[in-house]
Amino acid sequence: MKALIITSPFIPWALGYPGLDHTIAKLQARHGSPLQSRSTELLGDLQDNNALTAVGSEIKAILQGASAVADGSTYTPPAALASAACTQSTLCIWSHIIGDLSTAFTDCTALARGAIRQGFHDAATWDRDSAYGGADGSLLLSDDELARPENRGLEDIAAQTKAWHGRYAGYNISMADLVQTAAVTATVSCPGGPRIRHFVGRKDDGRPGPTGKLPLPEQDAQTLIDLFAAKTFTADGLVALVGAHTVARQRFVDPGRYDAPQDSTPAVWDSAFYAQTLGGDNETGVLIFHSDWSISGHEATKERFGEFAGAGGMGVWGPAYAQAYFRMSLLGVGNLNYLTEITQALPLPR
Repeated sequence: MKALIITSPFIPWALGYPGLDHTIAKLQARHGSPLQSRSTELLGDLQDNNALTAVGSEIKAILQGASAVADGSTYTPPAALASAACTQSTLCIWSHIIGDLSTAFTDCTALARGAIRQGFHDAATWDRDSAYGGADGSLLLSDDELARPENRGLEDIAAQTKAWHGRYAGYNISMADLVQTAAVTATVSCPGGPRIRHFVGRKDDGRPGPTGKLPLPEQDAQTLIDLFAAKTFTADGLVALVGAHTVARQRFVDPGRYDAPQDSTPAVWDSAFYAQTLGGDNETGVLIFHSDWSISGHEATKERFGEFAGAGGMGVWGPAYAQAYFRMSLLGVGNLNYLTEITQALPLPR
């Protein structure tokens, strides 16, 4: 296979499907399943077991194995956004905001794809050696960070997210929460995307995130495995996250193939990316990143990559991705015990 070296970072995403609870139970019972081999490392203030709140215990359970995919519970705001009843309710405020986001993202628009990538790029500037960074809103609060080469292509969604933040700033929302809420709202607004459980209460940090923490498409598998291990992900977690390329389109590497997708169904969140990465030749149809090709054949990742590519791969990959992105959205967040769940405000899967 002819591997293509490109310079745009990958875009994480997720997938939901019917019968999730039954499938998760089956997966967890299987030796070596993606859910069994995911990271269970605790983050932030959850590491002090004696200080856990009720919400901290809930987040801890998800990080260590409970389903990260939400059930079908919904929420309808009982009052207008500016009403006293709504302004006193975190869930009510975010329900109105999410309604606005969902309108812009329905059917996996370009803004939706950008929001998913934006969420990853804000959160992934953290690892265990970082004194700061992570899901803190710095990507949009710092012009220096947004201008970095690895963030090229985020200009449109960044401008729109800043506009939303300006619209709702009076309701005490953080940019950090808005970026991650936009990411999970975009995910479930795309055909095939799941509702990933979601909490708000992150604190903003305007300092540019640490450099050298984001993956690059020219990197090989071992470099990426090490990069993600430092972020608390196993090799299987990396394989699950890289499936985000099912909705990716390149714009800056080969102008002659502007908007070329990385699988044949770029408007649908499915596992076709895995099979088509294994079977593609980069000459026609889909565009294959060197990093993806390397991961597909590395000793530590090829088995899981092949499993996701095979028959029933979508059902295996879906819950594994949900677990991985839930963890990603909390990297660098130090007040996990004091977040508030707003999952009910998210749209139902399409």
